[in-house]
Amino acid sequence: MNQRFCLGFEVHQPYRLKNRFEPGIKNSEEDLMKRYFDNANKEILLRVCNKCYGPATSIILDQLDGGFSCAFSISGVLIEQLERWAPDILDLFAQAAEHRNVEMIGQTYYHSVASLFWTMEEFCNQVNLHRELVKDLFHVTPVVFENTEFILDNRIASTARELGYQCCLTEGVDHILQWRSPNYLYQCAGLPIIMRNFKLSDDIAFRFTCHDWAEWPLTADRYANWVSKTPGDFIPVFIDYETLGEHYWVESGILEFLRYLGPEMKKAGVQMVKPSEILTSKIMEDFSIPHPISWADAEKDGSAWIENRKQKNAFRAVQRAQSFSEDQHIWRCLQISDQFYYMSCKHGSCGEVHSYFSHQPEHEAFITYMDIIADFEERSINTMEKKKYLYPLRSMTVDEAFYFSSPFGYTGHVAFDLDQFAEMLQIVPADSISFHHQRGDFASWCRFEIKDEPLAQAIEQATNRQELILAADTRRQELWAGLR
Repeated sequence: MNQRFCLGFEVHQPYRLKNRFEPGIKNSEEDLMKRYFDNANKEILLRVCNKCYGPATSIILDQLDGGFSCAFSISGVLIEQLERWAPDILDLFAQAAEHRNVEMIGQTYYHSVASLFWTMEEFCNQVNLHRELVKDLFHVTPVVFENTEFILDNRIASTARELGYQCCLTEGVDHILQWRSPNYLYQCAGLPIIMRNFKLSDDIAFRFTCHDWAEWPLTADRYANWVSKTPGDFIPVFIDYETLGEHYWVESGILEFLRYLGPEMKKAGVQMVKPSEILTSKIMEDFSIPHPISWADAEKDGSAWIENRKQKNAFRAVQRAQSFSEDQHIWRCLQISDQFYYMSCKHGSCGEVHSYFSHQPEHEAFITYMDIIADFEERSINTMEKKKYLYPLRSMTVDEAFYFSSPFGYTGHVAFDLDQFAEMLQIVPADSISFHHQRGDFASWCRFEIKDEPLAQAIEQATNRQELILAADTRRQELWAGLR
């Protein structure tokens, strides 16, 4: 055996939010998972199980004794769905986890964007939740970590190391590697990192059915030959598991490719190994990754989830929602990376990929998200002891938010809560401030949407921008202080 081939699979299905959600307080005993999340989740899961998880995992199980080796990174929210709707498929994954040639990889339980939050506390909580789930369900303790969509920077790597992980998987991004090959072991913030060979990964994940690709059709023997001739200490390939039967249907030949991959690797003199088995390789260099990288889109950064104004408002809202969240599970489901991915406004090939995975147009996805956040917070606040302080600080729905205009039209600035309103008062154009204050719009919004009379009166008494800022800032500080 000359070359080592490390194959991993991302296995995840989100809880998709309900299309055309209608906000408003209803029966307090209502099941919030049913209220906020789409009934189509079960249908989609069962379809993916039938087309991918069942047949692909069965093929892998049949090959494990023959030297096939791979790693699975399975999100906690997918495991929840499998437990509820497809326990037989979860049993297949459990059988695979028992085999010496399969490794279970750690990730965030909710496949979330928590690693990009202002602090790392929630990220740590979700990583630990996932590790405990894997230990309880599969009876193994993961030692290799894969953050959501391969997102990594210095802070994330350092935190994963502090949490006890021995290695992290991430993308072999060109601007980090520069002239170097991804086929070696590197290090970031004291943690060994395996950087995905995206060319050989995308040959399967994106080019397998591309008829105008010079190498089409891709067969297992040809692929194994490429791997055997590729220089490096190992070849790290990682793809979405749904590639095998869901993204590419069985008619494409993708499952036959999987069926023959192990035998063809062996014929080509390639040893299939698990991620933890390549940690004995020499660390070639220590990288600093100051800004997040990922495997998403052409940019391979965090812009798939947090780039446009809608995504940033939603990202801000979900972090604030922690203060209003009695139901931690619902709040964490709102952190699932897919919720933000659906709001992307990118064009070209990246936009096409976003559209393929999204079940709503980006603007509708944003409206749904913000309306659900507002509904969830209001329901939670109504049961909390310090309701009088929390209520004026809650998030607004899209219809309730304050949209800053001028005599010439909408300025592009919007406030979804009192904190954001106070911030916007400092930066919106002066003519917008005058336009709204003279008409009484600010006081009216504070009285009838925020529903805080002291704030409305203070706004009415203000005579200029600075007094407006002082009134809003003083009131929000009073409310937050009341929660301490």
